[in-house]
Amino acid sequence: MKKLLNTLYITDETAYLSLDGENIVVKMSDNRTARFPLVNLENIVCFSYLGCSPALMGKCCEDGVGISFLSPEGKFLAKVSGKARGNVLLRVEQIKLFSEYQPMLVKNTVAAKLANTRFTVQRSLRDRPEIDEDGAASALIGKLERAIDEVYSLNDKSEIMGVEGNCAKAYFDIFDRMIIQQKDDFHLAMRTKRPPLDRTNALLSFMYTILTNEFASALESVGLDSYVGFYHELRSGRSSLACDLVEEVRCIAERFVLTAINLKQINAGDFEQQSGGAVLLTKDGRKKLLTLWQEKKRTDILHPYLKQKIKLGLLPFVQSNLLAKFIRGEIAEYPSYIQR
Repeated sequence: MKKLLNTLYITDETAYLSLDGENIVVKMSDNRTARFPLVNLENIVCFSYLGCSPALMGKCCEDGVGISFLSPEGKFLAKVSGKARGNVLLRVEQIKLFSEYQPMLVKNTVAAKLANTRFTVQRSLRDRPEIDEDGAASALIGKLERAIDEVYSLNDKSEIMGVEGNCAKAYFDIFDRMIIQQKDDFHLAMRTKRPPLDRTNALLSFMYTILTNEFASALESVGLDSYVGFYHELRSGRSSLACDLVEEVRCIAERFVLTAINLKQINAGDFEQQSGGAVLLTKDGRKKLLTLWQEKKRTDILHPYLKQKIKLGLLPFVQSNLLAKFIRGEIAEYPSYIQR
C-alpha cells in the first residue's frame, strides 16, 4: 500500500477494503490490517480482484472519492464514482488545455525522452566502456544534449518531431553495441516496427505496447481520456495520450529489454518467424517476458518530482495523476518523468 498525491494505491492482490466510520480498512490474507482516514483521499486505486464492500463504495461516492479497480497485472477493470464526480468537465478541460499548452507539453515530452535516452547510453557506457572504442557512443550523448537545447528553440511541432526522429535513428544505430550477450541471436541492424523483423525489435515493440496499455489504464483511473493527446495525432482506436506519456519512459522498456537479453533471461527459442517475415514472441516467450516484467514492476525507484520511493509499476499512475492535477490547475506545470 502506498499513498501518493492524495491517492491510495492498494498493491496487495489479496486485500479486501471495507468501511469503519470515516476510515477505510484494508485487510490482507496474512491477517495484516491497515487503516486510512477517507477525509484526505481523492482516489483509491485497487490492484485486487477481491474488491471492497458496498458500504465503502457508497461512502466514497458520497464523499467524492473515486475507486478504480485493476487486475494485479495493471489492466483497467472498472471505476466507481458518484454522480457529482463525473469526469466530463475534466475531459473538456483536458481538450481545452492541450490546445492552449501544446507547445510546452510537446517540448517537455521530447526533451524528457532525449534526456532519458542519454541516461540509458551513459549507463551502458559506464558499465561497458569498450562500446565507445570509436567514440560513437560519446558522440551520440553530445548529439542528444544539443538536441535538448534545440527542442526548446523550436515552435513548430513537425520540426521538433524531426529532431526527435534524427536522434532516435542515431540511438538505434548504436543500440546493438549495448547487447553484450547472445549477439548473433539478437543482432539489431535497425529499428523495424510494423512488423518487427528480428528478435530485438520484437521485444522492443512488445514492451512499448505493454507500457502503452498500462498508461491507458492509468489515465482511465484518473478520469482522463487516453484517446485525446497533445503530441501524437488523433486517430480512431489509438490511445494517443497514452502514447504521449510513454515517450518519456521508453528508456525503461529499452533497459529492460537489454537486461533480459544480456542476462540470458530470454533466448532465441522464445521467438517464431511468420511467413511474411515478421518475428514474434511465442506464447511461452510472452509469458516468460511478462513474468520478468511483473517482477521488474515491484522494484523501487525514486520519483524525481515527488522525491519519494515508489514501485516502478505505479509510475504510469503517478504520471497520470500529475497530469490530471495540471489540467485541474492544482500544479503549474506537468512534470515529465526524467530518469536519474
